[in-house]
Amino acid sequence: MFVERLREEMYDVISKERVLVLVTMNADALCACKILQWLFKCDNVEYTLLPVKGKDDLVKAYVDHAEQIKHVVLINCGGNMNILELLQPLDDVIFYIVDSHRPLDLDNVYNQDQIKILMKEGETLEIPDFDDIYASSDDEEEDEEGTPLKRRKTDDSESPHKSKKEKRLWAKKRQTTIYQYYENAFHGTSSAMVLYELSWKMSKDSNLLLWWSIVGLTDQLINERIDNEKYVSDAQRLHEHVLRLNHDTEEDGASINCMKISFDHELRLALYRHWSIFDSLCHSSFTACMFRVWTLKGKRRLHEFLAELGLPLHQCQQKFSAMDVALRNSLKDSIVDIAEKYGLEEIMFGSFNVQLGYKNKLCASDVVFAVTALLENSTEEGKTFSDNFLDALDALTWCSSGLEKLQNGLELSKKHLVAIWNQVHSFISMHQIVCAGPFLYAHVREGAPDVQVFSTPINVTRLARFVLNCYVIMSKNKRAATLPFVLAAPLDPETGTCIVVGIPPVADDTRKNFLGRAFEMAAEKTKARSRHDHCEPAGNE
Repeated sequence: MFVERLREEMYDVISKERVLVLVTMNADALCACKILQWLFKCDNVEYTLLPVKGKDDLVKAYVDHAEQIKHVVLINCGGNMNILELLQPLDDVIFYIVDSHRPLDLDNVYNQDQIKILMKEGETLEIPDFDDIYASSDDEEEDEEGTPLKRRKTDDSESPHKSKKEKRLWAKKRQTTIYQYYENAFHGTSSAMVLYELSWKMSKDSNLLLWWSIVGLTDQLINERIDNEKYVSDAQRLHEHVLRLNHDTEEDGASINCMKISFDHELRLALYRHWSIFDSLCHSSFTACMFRVWTLKGKRRLHEFLAELGLPLHQCQQKFSAMDVALRNSLKDSIVDIAEKYGLEEIMFGSFNVQLGYKNKLCASDVVFAVTALLENSTEEGKTFSDNFLDALDALTWCSSGLEKLQNGLELSKKHLVAIWNQVHSFISMHQIVCAGPFLYAHVREGAPDVQVFSTPINVTRLARFVLNCYVIMSKNKRAATLPFVLAAPLDPETGTCIVVGIPPVADDTRKNFLGRAFEMAAEKTKARSRHDHCEPAGNE
């Protein structure tokens, strides 16, 4: 079920017929989609491309095209849900899943006929043994809720009939194994990296495809889907490709349209090349929390930091490109020199830049912010999520219209960052973060400024992480760093729905699924109350 020989087991198979490609709404998925589109274009493969936001979109997209499609590629979606149960496909339909979400659904993992999971070569996953999860044909047993356990297709003669005690012990072990497998949510290798490896093995890779792969990996880092160790490991692999494709050339061989990718150490400041240094410092979560810029003392410390850098305030508050050239060129070194004094040791990270001819350089993190903003554009009337998807897809294209879309995305991203910061300041100053025992929670009120910005998953998640970090720094509660955080924001005022996100504790590196122990405790209390009242517990607690 795991496909490592991507060309032979996947690409050569799907390239013979029309393919349905379903892509979720994040930058990594879009970059993976662009790489696959390029390969399809090279080989004249017919395909249908559709964006999906959730299960309903996934089901609708498949049902609408089920009659004419036998191969379906799912990019950053479908891996953690039972695809066959959800879509009810015919037996001859094959799904190719390239999804960084972990853990993968076990029904997908153990289906060898219709589910093919694309993996980076060498990547390993801890998957439970088949016999620990699925009962053999003569050992069908009901679990605690009365649901029959899934059967393994074997002959009755393959295993002896087990006693009821053995069945109970097996069922108990199964429940424990399943709980431990699904307990922690995390992300694996970027989908864009997986498909770039495919293009490389097919000898069809280029700087453009490599750049998309870099942006996909950077998206995982910027949105905290992977830790620094995983990022460094994958970035090192991409750096090898950068050196291979960007070796020095003769001057007379250079072109004004030549794409050049380089590795460099980058500041952990959002969009500072397209903003002012002062605004970037104030609206980047890392520096805003370190300086506590929502307080008068924090603002004074920020001004002290800028003064020690030798940056006049009027230089800091104008656009970066308009700053004095000498100050611009020495900025990184100056910050590194005094970073330890201000607790900013981690303000630098390894990243990649791209330059097309003699145009300005673009950092991978800038592209991530721009593409994400276009995907999460919820404030422009008349825009559907399909329109946003196409705009973001265009922004990854190196043409005049694409670069224009990218610039629009940069400006929109700055507006989103300002809206996020304003809401953080409101939460902190109005003391709207509440401790509910096992977890913290807050909600964005209807009618709040820029409330529409928080009706999208990535923006509301960024807001939640920003708020939690600020609260932990400011709170006198010693338990604050060990508590998860729940944030709700209005989704659709007409239907009265909201979007809810759960963030793991700052001190918890395991990235527990949902809210870990907080939800367990709530469920245990509900069950205990139900037994006490002699009533049936809720169906899904």
